[in-house]
Amino acid sequence: MYAIVSREKIQLPPGAVMRMPGTWQDYCALRDSRGDGSIPRIKFRQGEILLMSPLPRHGREANMLADVVKILLDAESRNYEAFTPITMDIPEVGGIEPDDCFYIDHWQAAVGQDRIDWQVDPPPDLVIEIDVTTYTAAADYAPYGVPEVWLFKPQGLQLYRLQGEAYQEVATSQSFPTVDWGELVEQVLRSAAVQGTGAALRQLRQQWSDASS
Repeated sequence: MYAIVSREKIQLPPGAVMRMPGTWQDYCALRDSRGDGSIPRIKFRQGEILLMSPLPRHGREANMLADVVKILLDAESRNYEAFTPITMDIPEVGGIEPDDCFYIDHWQAAVGQDRIDWQVDPPPDLVIEIDVTTYTAAADYAPYGVPEVWLFKPQGLQLYRLQGEAYQEVATSQSFPTVDWGELVEQVLRSAAVQGTGAALRQLRQQWSDASS
């Protein structure tokens, strides 16, 4: 499959990443050309447009990691609002499409919302990105003030916390301070590779249900 990028049509081979100069108007035109679709993923930052066509692995790992977060929140009886897919954009500044985002401590700010004004409304407490192609950086979320960003890379899960105007890699999650997320995700991945994702998640759900009872 050849790569085709125009205002009328975007076609990228699976796993492909493309960078090109562009304006905010160019980004909006490319984004809108997808209609109701969400592939390829499109990002705008500092006069540059990035496009990425995810591999099946991307979607599998994104769904699994989001499900693990939900299992732990449910085990602790914590409320939340979760969104995917979603476009976060600030005109002329940036546009990005996280794999998943969660409102946890500030879930009431998002409940029932059909639209979010990223210049006015509170940002999600947590954003999750699967990054197997170096398409994403935690710094992309600084304009929105997202307090915590997780990047799942080939070498493992990396947690970043916004400190001032920049992100610093941290060992623990602000939303789950007692959880070793690196080890937990590796555990679920190992289990899923043997018995399938559904069985691995059911096992985790039972484990955390027993621990909280």
